[in-house]
Amino acid sequence: MIKGVIFDLDGLLIDSEPLWRKAERKVFETVGISLGDGDFEHFVGYKISEVVDFWHQHKPWETPSKEMITSNILDELEVLIEAEGLAKPGVIEILDFFKHKKLPMVVASSSPLRIIKAALNKLGILGYFEALFSAEFEAYGKPHPAVFLTAIQHLGFFPKECLVFEDSFNGLIASKAARATTVSVPDGAHFTETRFDIADLKLITLSHWNENHWERLNLRH
Repeated sequence: MIKGVIFDLDGLLIDSEPLWRKAERKVFETVGISLGDGDFEHFVGYKISEVVDFWHQHKPWETPSKEMITSNILDELEVLIEAEGLAKPGVIEILDFFKHKKLPMVVASSSPLRIIKAALNKLGILGYFEALFSAEFEAYGKPHPAVFLTAIQHLGFFPKECLVFEDSFNGLIASKAARATTVSVPDGAHFTETRFDIADLKLITLSHWNENHWERLNLRH
């Protein structure tokens, strides 16, 4: 029986992946690094500190510090979220679905806590969640399962009794490694890729979630 629900944030609840790309492009250009679309694909679901570490290792710069670059990206992202942040289709409906069933809901994201709060406040959905978990407080971000393990421990249920919603493949790997029941909601451009089929269920958007899916996943436990 599913007893708790864990939501990723970026690309699942809020359409923030394009905003991350804007912020990173703008700030990395200040240290002479020009990023193309392909440069972002591998890092979806990673902590921003890990992304900055990678580029500093491969295309090192002297100043400003890695920490300052990270901070500048997050500052830029917060401005973009406030100006342009939009909910992904079906967000309110699925949150109301689980609220009606009286299931506890939490967020587990690779984004820093300040970004999680900014996004949820922008969308007006912060009140749905009893706790927020950020991989910034873990040794590793996704695809490592640490942030999901922390969220599962908070909920106090067996991993398979926790239902995770994830959009990225790195997030899917992390959730499966945590042994949670996992619904994958890939970006439309990646929906047909068979690598996402390791999920317990795959949806085109959160809008497609329904009672039949709920009952089917519950029958598995």
